[in-house]
Amino acid sequence: MNQSMDEYNIEPENMTLSMDALDKKILELLSVDGRKSYRKISRELGVSVGTIHNRVDKLTKSGIINKFVPVIDHEKLGYHLTAIIGLEIKGGTVSQLVEKEPFKNNLLAVYDVTGQFDGIIIAKFKNTFELNKFIKLLLQEEYVTKTYTQTVLNIVKEELNSSMINFEG
Repeated sequence: MNQSMDEYNIEPENMTLSMDALDKKILELLSVDGRKSYRKISRELGVSVGTIHNRVDKLTKSGIINKFVPVIDHEKLGYHLTAIIGLEIKGGTVSQLVEKEPFKNNLLAVYDVTGQFDGIIIAKFKNTFELNKFIKLLLQEEYVTKTYTQTVLNIVKEELNSSMINFEG
């Protein structure tokens, strides 16, 4: 789980993959409706179903499409509070939090960043009690030296296409 600094010294090879206009149109249609059938996409774009299948397969195998997931309305599941949490970290990285049991059910996004903080977390909570417990647990981590929490008053735009929230509770 611990990342060594050597990992940050390796520059990834050609991370940008090329796509043509058809690939981009397919991605646009799937971004609007990930359940849209290949047949409907083929009709809209005027190409064969086999072509759409092959292109989506290529986009998936190349990693451009990571997975197909539903876009969740967290508020309808009781997660009414969104928090943006800045972390000051010493002797570790924000990535160490991702798989830890007390944190993973609330995390939507975790970023290593530059600037005032070493990491930024975006998380959802049912109430301030959950947020308070989450912050206190963060501060118990040996490498987290400080947190700075902002709560979201109004979501103007939010398009996080995947969620790690546990819906069993």
